[in-house]
Amino acid sequence: MEGGAAFAGDRVEVRGLRVDGVHGVLAEERTTAQPFEVDLDLYLDTAPAASTDDLARTADYAAAVDRTVAVITGPPRLLLESLAGAVAQRVLEDPRVDAVTVTVRKLRPPLAPEVASTGVRVHRRRPGQARPG
Repeated sequence: MEGGAAFAGDRVEVRGLRVDGVHGVLAEERTTAQPFEVDLDLYLDTAPAASTDDLARTADYAAAVDRTVAVITGPPRLLLESLAGAVAQRVLEDPRVDAVTVTVRKLRPPLAPEVASTGVRVHRRRPGQARPG
């Protein structure tokens, strides 16, 4: 999904995943690892898992974390937008996930005034998937 509207419905959340990566516009950002923090919202119908208590009927958040780590620790990207989009694409490889919201924060941005973080939030859904909510 393009744009800023949030998804509605059931979701599985991952909060505060911290991973070092080499991403940014400045050359030193692409050679020296810096900390990133990622939040994931995996949108899917959780009713089948809730009624059966069957792990196979819900999103695999461990796999989503592994895919996210692979992107963050992977090849350098200039923009947080590109990084977040790549994470979303990888998370949507799980066929049980209908849509995903990815937030990526750079925890030590190269700015003269001190800021806690800079970040990007993207919303994506599986191609051909009706908009939730």
